Amino acid sequence: MTTTTEAMDGASALAPPSLSSRAKARMVSTLLIAPLVLFLTLVFVLPLGGMLVHAVENGEVGAALPGVAAEMRGWTGEGLPPESAYAALARDLKAAYGEPRLGEASRRLNYERSGYRALLTRTARSVRAVDRPQAGWAAELTAIDPRWGEPATWAALRRASPPLTPYYLLTALDLRMDDNGSIARAPAEERIYIDTLGRTLWIGFVTTLLCLVLGFPLAHALVSLPRGFASVLMVCVLLPFWTSLLVRTSAWIVVLQKEGVLNGLLTRLGIVDAPLELVFNRFGLYVAMVHILLPFMILPILSVMKGISPSYMRASASLGAHPAVGFLKVYLPMTLPGVGAGCLMTFIIGVGYYITPSLVGGARDQMTSYFIAYYANTTINWGLSSALGAILLACIMLLYATVGRLIGVGRIAGIQ
Repeated sequence: MTTTTEAMDGASALAPPSLSSRAKARMVSTLLIAPLVLFLTLVFVLPLGGMLVHAVENGEVGAALPGVAAEMRGWTGEGLPPESAYAALARDLKAAYGEPRLGEASRRLNYERSGYRALLTRTARSVRAVDRPQAGWAAELTAIDPRWGEPATWAALRRASPPLTPYYLLTALDLRMDDNGSIARAPAEERIYIDTLGRTLWIGFVTTLLCLVLGFPLAHALVSLPRGFASVLMVCVLLPFWTSLLVRTSAWIVVLQKEGVLNGLLTRLGIVDAPLELVFNRFGLYVAMVHILLPFMILPILSVMKGISPSYMRASASLGAHPAVGFLKVYLPMTLPGVGAGCLMTFIIGVGYYITPSLVGGARDQMTSYFIAYYANTTINWGLSSALGAILLACIMLLYATVGRLIGVGRIAGIQ
C-alpha cells in the first residue's frame, strides 16, 4: 500500500502542470513585464507615433478656412474656382480674422507659396467692411489683391486644404508638388536635405568604422590581458561615461584649437611650424565622436569575446591552421554578433548627434539632427521636423533590417 501511494505521489510530481497553474504563471509574467511595456510605450512608441503623425498632419487650413477647404475638395484644379469658392473664402476670413488659427493657416500656406501670409492678412482686413459686393466676391477679392485671379494661388490653397499632406515628406526628400499635382524635384538652390542626409549617414558610417578599428583590438586586449591591466584599461574605456556630453565635447575644443594643447605640443617639438586646423572641421568632428562612441562599440564586442573559449584557437592550431587563418575562420565569425550589435549602437547613436557637430564641426559638417532641432525649436515647423526625423528613422530601420538579415536579429540581441 505504501509503495502504491509513493508511486502515485511520484507520478503526480512528474505530471505536467495544470491549466490553472500555467495561466497563473502567464499572469505573473505579464504583470512583471507590464511596467517595462508601459515605460516603452510612453517614452518610445507614443513619441514616434506622434512624430509620424505630424509628418503628414495638415489641419491648419481646414480649421481656419473650413468653407473654402470644402470647396477645394470639389474643385478639379483647372483654371479658377467657381464663385462659391470666393464667397466661402470671404466668409471664412471674416470669421477667423484676429484669431490664432488664421495665422497658423497663413504660415502653412506660405510654405506652399511665398507671400501667402501677407495675402491672407490683407484680404481678411479688407473683406470685413464688405457685406454683399455688387460684382460678386470673385471680382471683389481680385480687386483687393490681383493674386486671387491667378490659378497658382488657388492651386496652393487646394494642395494645403486636405487633412493629410505629403508636403513635408516630399520637402524632406528635396521634392515638391507642382500646380498640376505632379511630383518634381525642388529647385537646385533649395535641395539641401538629401545632401544633409547623405552627409549624416556618411559621418555615421566613418565614425562606426573608426570605432570598430579601434574597439575590436581593445576588446580583445581586455579579454587577453591579466586581470589587473584589464581593469585599468576598462576604467579608461568607461571614463567618457563619467562626464556629460557637453563637457567632453568642449574639452576637445580646448585640446584641438589653434592655441590648444595639441597644437602647442606639436609646435614646441618642432613637428609643425604653424598651428594646424584640427577643430571646426570634419577631422575634429570625427575625433570627438569616436571618443564619445567608442565604449558603445567595445562593450558589446567584449561581452561576446568573454564567452568564446580559448580552446577553439588551440584546436585550430593543433589541426595545423596558421594563427591568422584560425583567427579569420574560427575566432572572428564567433564575434560577429558583438560586432553587429556594436556597429548598430554606434551608428544609430552617431547619426542622431546634434551637440557635437554644432560645437566642433564646421558649416559643412552639420547633420540632419541640426535641421530637426532648428525646425522644431526655431521656426516651429513641426511637420518638416517630423518628416526629417521619419526619413532618418526609415534609414536606420533599413540598416537594422539589413544587419539582422546578414547576422540574425537573435544573435545581435544575444538570445541565440
